Formats: sequence, C-alpha cells, structure tokens
Amino acid sequence: MTHTKLIDVKGRIAPGVLRQPVDEINYLDYDLRTVMDRRRSRLARRWGFNQFQFVSVTGPGWVFGVALVDLKLVGNGFFYLYDATSGQMYEQGFIKPLASGIRLEPYPEHGSAVFRKGGVTVRILPFSGGRNVSVTAPGGIRAELTLKDDDNPLRLVCPAGYNGWVFTRKSAGIPVEGEIRWGHNIWRCDDTTRGAIDWSCGFMRRETAWNWASLAGQLPDGRSLGLNLAAGVNETGMTENALWLEGQCQKIGAARFVFDRYHRGGDWRVTTEDGRVDLHFMPAATRKEKINAGVLASNFRQHVGMFSGTVTGEDGNVVAVQNMMGLVEDHFARW
Repeated sequence: MTHTKLIDVKGRIAPGVLRQPVDEINYLDYDLRTVMDRRRSRLARRWGFNQFQFVSVTGPGWVFGVALVDLKLVGNGFFYLYDATSGQMYEQGFIKPLASGIRLEPYPEHGSAVFRKGGVTVRILPFSGGRNVSVTAPGGIRAELTLKDDDNPLRLVCPAGYNGWVFTRKSAGIPVEGEIRWGHNIWRCDDTTRGAIDWSCGFMRRETAWNWASLAGQLPDGRSLGLNLAAGVNETGMTENALWLEGQCQKIGAARFVFDRYHRGGDWRVTTEDGRVDLHFMPAATRKEKINAGVLASNFRQHVGMFSGTVTGEDGNVVAVQNMMGLVEDHFARW
C-alpha cells in the first residue's frame, strides 16, 4: 500500500481538495522560506509548525468539546460540557509552556494526540473509521467516547500568507457511542448523538482571525446532518465549507457570519454565497479564553447554542433545521 505524504520531493504542496487520504504531514520536507526568499532552517521549520485537534459531540440535551493544541512555544488543552437542562457549563483548561506533556502526531488518519498534566489525561486515538476520545481528571471526571463511520471527511490544503500553508481534515454528523461522567452527573450518548472532528496543522499566518460554525445532529426524519463553515482562514480561492447528509460530504460556497462581537448574547446570522445555508444561531453558553504572552496571543470565544433555518443539499432539496444544538466561534490568534 502506498504511503502518501503531503509534501512532494521538491518541497511543495499541491493546493486543493484532496480525494485520497494523507498518511503523513511531512512538514520538515517543506521548502519554507522568509518573505525575502531565504531558505529557513530545519529548526525554524520545526518551531514554525502548528497543529491542533478539536472533537465535539452533541448528545440528547448536551454538548461536549475537547481540544489539544501544540504551538511549540506553548501547548494547551481544554474540555467542557454544556448541559441544556440546567444551563450549566462545566469546563477545564490547561496551558503547558513549550508544549511539554502534549504529543500530537503528524498523521491525519492514524496519529494519536495525548495531553497529560497532573491528574489530567486527554487522549484522541484513531482507529479504522473513527476516533476514540478519553478524558480523565480529578473530581470524578471521566469521558469515554467513540466516534464512528468517519469515512467521508473533507481534506483540504491551501496556501496561507506569503509562504505558508494549512492542511485540514474535517468531518461532521458522525455517530457517537459512550458516556461522560462529571462528579455525580452522567450524560450518555443515544442513537441521535452525533459528532465532529477537526484535525488541522500547518505553517499558518503569523496573525490569523476566523469565524467558524459546526453542526452535528440527527434530523426528525432520522437522517444525519453535519456542517462545517469558516471565514477568515483557508480562503485563497478555496474553502473548508462542507455539508454532510447521511455521511456524504458536499462542498458548499463561501460563508458569511454577521454578529456583534461586543454584544456577546446576541444572535448570529450564518449564510453561504450559494444560498445553500441560511441559519440563525442563538448562543446559550460560552467558553472564552484570552492569552497575551507577547509573541503568542489568543482571544477565543466559542459559543454553544441553537441553530434554526435551512440548508440545501446538492440535489436541491431543502432541509429544515429547527433548534439543533451546535457551535460558533470568534477567534484571533497570533503564533
């Protein structure tokens, strides 16, 4: 079986949607240069490469999210659970200088991601057709989740800034099994539970800002629905926007997000230029984080809430979305 690498023998990427899996992100082989065309050293390539993973699960009345981030100078992880019945947001976040205790392997299909700090352990481990997610932490926190049938992701690589690139592998609307325990509370997956996976890396722009939306659930007629939309990243003539209906990935047009950044409880309007997405989003809870560490900075707001509106399949059939839980994000990063 052929082992597929992202970077070719001349140190280049081939931008666009990738139809076949990429086994290895061989980023050290990339011909990275300064803006004045001077070749960067192997050490500069190693330290300039960023990688993160985010997994979310939408269950019956709850949303769970977990992220691991390796920025070389710093690493961080977080996980949270929003319970719609009580309106409570349970969350924990951790920062590790020099990303010690964090290991994200550069293999989109079969690489593991692990975070350890004190009594906290987070693992995202792949298997054929899915991911196993486990979290253990003091206070009786334990999550064991299996995301299945991840057979039709969107894979995309595109230029970033003058001399970089971003690779992403995304999927949404896939079935999930398992449960989450937080103290004395237990949240279990059922047949309607769906998840989303975001595996991204690259030599990203020094300063990057984006808006993002994710939806993963089951429609009243039993079909699975997944949605990934972004604006502000991966947009050099191509986008990472996709709709999944019954597990089949469909590319959709450029996204637009209309909201008031400084009125946190206000609703969002999320649309695409091809008219296939027309959604309103009402936030219910927010996970936010501000890090200003000189060369590194992050102003992060991820909202959990309800989507309502319509999405349209590539066959022209309109799908009604009524009060489906999902996520939107407003993020500035300097790395």
